[in-house]
Amino acid sequence: MAQAAFEEVVEDFEFLEDWEDRYRMVIEMGKAMAPLPEALKVPATKVEGCASQVWLHPQIEAGVFHFQGDSDAMIVRGLIAVLHKLYDGLPVAEVAKLDARAELGRLGLNEHLSAQRSNGLRAMVERIQTTASEA
Repeated sequence: MAQAAFEEVVEDFEFLEDWEDRYRMVIEMGKAMAPLPEALKVPATKVEGCASQVWLHPQIEAGVFHFQGDSDAMIVRGLIAVLHKLYDGLPVAEVAKLDARAELGRLGLNEHLSAQRSNGLRAMVERIQTTASEA
């Protein structure tokens, strides 16, 4: 089961019928997200497999998964914000168990993202899950 913050995104998406409005919402979520400090935009935090520049900085504190992220593309920055609502604050053991594909599917993202964006989103999810499983 997804976090309450992600459930709010699902509810908002259900309310918005037009995909342009949903894209705008994702972009606005990205704009509202705090930027990743430049000092954390290093090769170790860069996510390969994304068409744009993407950085994820995961942290595990007291068994709880947190992460910050950033991108040079507004829609991707918004996707990072969506992932943040899905994963941030989960017990680290729950991160790998979460079926991100199914949860994100509830938003209809699979049908509305380009192949490159879908691959990038998949690469971000894999980075998050790998980090959590190695903790």
